[in-house]
Amino acid sequence: MTISRLIKGKSEIIHGGNGPVPVVLSTRIRLARNVKNHPFPGWAKVAQKCEILSHSNEVLREVPTLKTAAFFNIEDLTDTEKHILVERHLISRELSESSHSSGVLVGRNQACSIMVNEEDHYRIQVLRNGFDLDKAWRAIDTLDTKLEEKLDYAFSEELGYLTACPTNLGTGMRASVMMHLPGLYISNQMEKVIRAVNQLGMVVRGLFGEGSDAIGSFFQISNQQTLGESEKEILGRLRKVLIEIVKHECNARLLLVESDRLKLMDKIGRGYGVLRNSHLLTSNESMSLLSLMRFAVDLGMLPEENRALVDQLFMESQAGHIQYSLTGESGSDERDFYRAGLLRKAFAKLPELNFDILLEQEFTKLFPGGL
Repeated sequence: MTISRLIKGKSEIIHGGNGPVPVVLSTRIRLARNVKNHPFPGWAKVAQKCEILSHSNEVLREVPTLKTAAFFNIEDLTDTEKHILVERHLISRELSESSHSSGVLVGRNQACSIMVNEEDHYRIQVLRNGFDLDKAWRAIDTLDTKLEEKLDYAFSEELGYLTACPTNLGTGMRASVMMHLPGLYISNQMEKVIRAVNQLGMVVRGLFGEGSDAIGSFFQISNQQTLGESEKEILGRLRKVLIEIVKHECNARLLLVESDRLKLMDKIGRGYGVLRNSHLLTSNESMSLLSLMRFAVDLGMLPEENRALVDQLFMESQAGHIQYSLTGESGSDERDFYRAGLLRKAFAKLPELNFDILLEQEFTKLFPGGL
């Protein structure tokens, strides 16, 4: 598979499940694994890393669900192609910066990927649309079991799975969800939520994980602790935290509508106008504006059938995807011009915003289904 076919193909986090939902966009579970008696990537020599990479492409394909998976050698990819894989959450930013002896196997519908020679020999991850920790866990547990039949993992009876970073010892599992929290973000309550979540042993990060900024009210919430608890215990704690965050987001949205209705209408209306009429848009600007449009769908100001389009545009308007659509090298103005044109064309086909629903005496419609 080429990057071009990957872009044109279906993506689990956009097209999967029963369709995108209001607050929790996607669920991801990642497992860190290493091969016994082999130095971890950070300590390994180039020849040793090459051995792992070469062996991986053969062994991983012996697993039935990975027979048709696409393998990308990071060294063979352009910077733009690497950015696309990062933007689709198929590889980490750290792997994209690797200079040699690393790769990624991408499964059908981009629902799973296995990074090779990132911080650990293997970073196995499964993605699911919406809020579905149980389904994601069953999928990755099955995949990990099949891989363990082929690979001799580095494991300690006392410490569990051995990893390059001590924070991943034990289960080696990081479970996370991507949340859209415009109510909390617009009402300046996110700092309070982040502090509370940290005290519960979870961590809040930006759109692309560790070290990334929060853009467009999108946040990743994941577990911090991997040692001393089973996978099901970690998932249970995370689920409880997420349900509480959803409740706070619902309350924040209702409060915004009740107390700052006109300001909210103006903010969404201005965003809609910019998307329909601008000729230069940066990546960060477009993501913030599309976040507002997703909020507009939640509030009933745009029909529900437009949610999938907004989510798709959110992916396609990111820097790597825009650069790939342009031929040859291009400057920031060219990319911003192309991005604005893409969004302007898409939003010209959308209906006008329905402001009447927010002007009703009692606002009763919120995002059906919550999660």
